[in-house]
Amino acid sequence: MPTVDVFNLSGEKVSQVALADTVFASEIKPYLLHDAVVWQLSNRRLGTASTKTRSEVSGGGTKPFKQKGTGRARSGTNRSPLWRKGGVVFGPNGRSYKQKLPKKVRDEALRTALSMKNGEDFLKIVDSLEFNEIKTKNYIKALENLGMENVLVVTGKMTQQVSMVSRNHSLSKVLDVKGLNVYDILKYKGLVLDLEAVKVIEERLS
Repeated sequence: MPTVDVFNLSGEKVSQVALADTVFASEIKPYLLHDAVVWQLSNRRLGTASTKTRSEVSGGGTKPFKQKGTGRARSGTNRSPLWRKGGVVFGPNGRSYKQKLPKKVRDEALRTALSMKNGEDFLKIVDSLEFNEIKTKNYIKALENLGMENVLVVTGKMTQQVSMVSRNHSLSKVLDVKGLNVYDILKYKGLVLDLEAVKVIEERLS
């Protein structure tokens, strides 16, 4: 079991904690990270792009001009795809981009992402995420004390206090442990977990 230091928000070492090998020191499988990120981003797509066919655009009904004698190409309707404001041929009409990924694969990808952060020393454990005042500067100062800037902060229990102190900091994101995902772990350079989050993650992935 890898043993890591536990810090407070002042950057002081307060204790140590043993992390589960199966979660924070598992085999690195980069291809699973790719599968998980593609799955996440595909499921976020709305697929609402839509065009109108010649039967849906306005106009039509009568022949625009007589068949012969005008010197123009013959035409039967102004809803033709060849005309301006006419219908669209083979255009998008809404679709689902959702993909399926087995839960075992998702969990293994999460283990890989956590193990990478731990192996690269971009993982920090804190005893708690409680602040004396609801001020963004206190949150930024805490990250500086931990040596973190571009960071994903995961808490075992999201509180209004944590949400409010962090919402104006553009270089970090605070997540409840229930929403922990591979994409956000990889998006941010650092990863900060509180002890409660570590416990929940190990229970979920061990």
